[in-house]
Amino acid sequence: MQDLKGITFDEFVIIKQKDFSSASGDLSKLLRDIALASKVINREVNKAGLGEILGMTGARNVQGEEVQKLDEYANEQMIKYMKAGGQCCAMGSEEEEDFIIVNEEHAKDAHYVVLFDPLDGSSNIDVNASIGTIFSIYRRVSTGTPTIDDLLQAGKHQVAAGYVIYGSSTMLVYTTGNGVHGFTLDPSIGEFCLSHPNIMTPENGKIYSINEGENNNWPEYVKEYVQYCKENVKEENRPYSLRYIGSMVADLHRNLIKGGIFIYPPTTKAPKGKLRLLYECNPMAFLVEQAGGKATDATNRILDIQPTELHQRVPVFIGSKNMVEKIPTFMKSEAKA
Repeated sequence: MQDLKGITFDEFVIIKQKDFSSASGDLSKLLRDIALASKVINREVNKAGLGEILGMTGARNVQGEEVQKLDEYANEQMIKYMKAGGQCCAMGSEEEEDFIIVNEEHAKDAHYVVLFDPLDGSSNIDVNASIGTIFSIYRRVSTGTPTIDDLLQAGKHQVAAGYVIYGSSTMLVYTTGNGVHGFTLDPSIGEFCLSHPNIMTPENGKIYSINEGENNNWPEYVKEYVQYCKENVKEENRPYSLRYIGSMVADLHRNLIKGGIFIYPPTTKAPKGKLRLLYECNPMAFLVEQAGGKATDATNRILDIQPTELHQRVPVFIGSKNMVEKIPTFMKSEAKA
């Protein structure tokens, strides 16, 4: 790969357009629309404490979770820019109960659907911790008016996915199935510039990310794996370090770069897991696999799971390949016992 470091996201996407299965330019335009929406969201995130945009709206979303004002704002911006761009016929948002048909007239000619979590980790907003936007793009399977089947596709059919992390710097990380690339927002020019080409996650890591406060609600195999992470075994570089922010974007971004595993297991309170398959797990699984990692629900590859509903939840074990592959060995030992 030629040295493209420093070029803008828009330029990079155009250069890489030839790698797409269809070179019409529609996917390139759609990716650039997502980048533009994220810049607008980033602007509000960065000045949230100065306005009336912190705190709760008083409403609850489709999952029954309290909606933050920035959640609502980010959702509105993603919908606005997806509609304006004209490259997607339908979209699904974690904040919306039903999918949205963009415009029935032009939807007949649009080839893609977009699913997104407009603001992941929103419980971190009021304390100025890292949050993010996650997105996933599929080629539509219907003709004419879009249907629910366009959105209920297994993750292995994604044509692009990625996230934007609003942290100490703002980064956009994405894949179109041909490697993972990261872009840092340069506020002086208002552009995402290539800073992390060809990201590969280490096969082994020293970080595990899980909410240990839920320990009493975990299955035994998860308890045993976490105990394994804590054991002092020098030749295997254990114990590992616990790092948990409570934002999937933030935790996975760190682990993607440094190596590690992110776990949101089934619990007695949430036996099917808590994270959404379409809006969080599929896009992150696609991206992590492209970086050499792995993502499962402990037994099945995340990208092979066939969704049956828009807000379906799944357990997720995702990150460095060798760390994720260790999980089933604890399930087997539990079964023998």
